Amino acid sequence: MSQRQPVRVTEIARFTTVIDARSPAEFALDHIPGAINCPVLDDAQRAIIGTLYKQQGAFAAKRLGAAWVAANLARHLTTTLADRPANWKPLVYCWRGGMRSGSMVTWLRMVGWDAQQLTGGYKAYRHHVVEQLRQRMPQLRLRVVCGATGSAKTRLLHALQAQGAQVLDLEGLACHKGSLLGAVPGVEQPSQKAFETQLLHALEQLDTAQPIFIEGESAKIGRLAVPLELIAQMRSAPVLEVQATPEVRLAFLLRDYAYLGDDVPLLCQRLALLKELQGKETIARWQAWAQAGDFRNLFAELMALHYDPQYLRSQARNFQQWAQRQSVQASSLSEAGIVDLARQVLKNMH
Repeated sequence: MSQRQPVRVTEIARFTTVIDARSPAEFALDHIPGAINCPVLDDAQRAIIGTLYKQQGAFAAKRLGAAWVAANLARHLTTTLADRPANWKPLVYCWRGGMRSGSMVTWLRMVGWDAQQLTGGYKAYRHHVVEQLRQRMPQLRLRVVCGATGSAKTRLLHALQAQGAQVLDLEGLACHKGSLLGAVPGVEQPSQKAFETQLLHALEQLDTAQPIFIEGESAKIGRLAVPLELIAQMRSAPVLEVQATPEVRLAFLLRDYAYLGDDVPLLCQRLALLKELQGKETIARWQAWAQAGDFRNLFAELMALHYDPQYLRSQARNFQQWAQRQSVQASSLSEAGIVDLARQVLKNMH
């Protein structure tokens, strides 16, 4: 057995497996990357124990809780943990590093495994995420990719990454394309905490001494807030603008947003949110085009009347180095065109 000193968040990598002993709902909200969920109490049991504690006191709650914990641990030992070897070294955490993870550690040690408990639990990990994000942001050498809607900025980031560049894909982490129509069908956005956890995890894979390409985002991606320190770093970074004609951008949008035609009532609902900005008549026309499946006219006007004016107004205001931006021309935004564009960007950097 190793000497059992308190285990800090910075020592997580020393362990074979990280076990989250919290309920499935807590785990779904956010968890340490790579952790497996072995709840000692499920969501319903946790709620009942909480109520019992308030109504009848600690003893009654602990007595029932202990019975459920024992049954749940027995199940984990005969299923999820059944094939672990004798030298397995798990780290267990719960909300604050209290009874839930403590009881699991006791049982795992009884088996003979060198199980340890994360000091401070998930709460300590969450504090670590917030602090690390704050410390790392000023060190990032960002290159901000801008361009009007339909410039294939996210696809360009992926192509740059495939060619060896460092990329931070915020929209990928947020499961959202960033615009009014940016919700990805059938994909739920993560919680704010999970987004920040994944953001730190992504940053930990990058070399902060080297340039990192990032899309010029607003302060919110869907319902998620981008950390203010990252927004500040983005605003002061050098800018690369993708320039493409409205025709080229429209062709890309018709391919990239084709799925909007799968749920026309939802699309009409989203368009209605622009009524105050665009007026009733314009929205009625756009909704009629959506219902008729005329996406060419719809996207063309959305670009001309909504997205492009918004883009032109916001860039100089948002990016301090906008006047000194580097421009790249995209004659095509086909798959091959985007690969060429990435090559062009990287060539201009050297």
